[in-house]
Amino acid sequence: MEEIVIRITLLAVPVLLAVTIHEVAHGWVAYKLGDNTAYLAGRLTLNPIKHLDLIGTLVFIVTQMIGWAKPVPVNPYNLKNPKKDMIWVAAAGPAANFILAVGFSLLYHFSSRLVGGYPSDFIITPVVLITRIGIIINIGLAVFNLLPIPPLDGSNILLGLLPREAALRYRSITPYGFLILLVLIFSGLVDKLIVPIIYFLVKLLLY
Repeated sequence: MEEIVIRITLLAVPVLLAVTIHEVAHGWVAYKLGDNTAYLAGRLTLNPIKHLDLIGTLVFIVTQMIGWAKPVPVNPYNLKNPKKDMIWVAAAGPAANFILAVGFSLLYHFSSRLVGGYPSDFIITPVVLITRIGIIINIGLAVFNLLPIPPLDGSNILLGLLPREAALRYRSITPYGFLILLVLIFSGLVDKLIVPIIYFLVKLLLY
């Protein structure tokens, strides 16, 4: 039980930071491109409670690698160029997580060099563990959200890239996207698709 509490405590900071920055990035880019929906909904905030999704957070805790947050509301019709701008809005979340992963990597390499002496290890060792987890969580969140399955960010990026007719046909699977996603997660197919990519990127940042 104690080990579980410690693990959840170490996960809390990187998970909350990852999902908050991810969603704020979506809303901020949308705001800059002309849509203030997220701003009016109070979602341009660093308060993680505003962004947490119960199921997505549980998936985070169980897998310690992938998950999702409550999507930031975006009205494409408020954007200056809806089709093109939605690509940037959708890509902003994963991009923010990649940047955050690099930040955690820098902290990890700096703090890991300080390990080796009491009493500093009492503080430094948890920092090393948290930054390591932060790298994994942010890379996992970024790669997972780039999957082209609604409601993930990759689906909106793909919609913006497809020709109009193909985009309309692709959009027809949107009502079934969440179900498809759950099937892929719990069948293990998502792991086979993205875990090798996540491990490769994490290894680059850790070593």
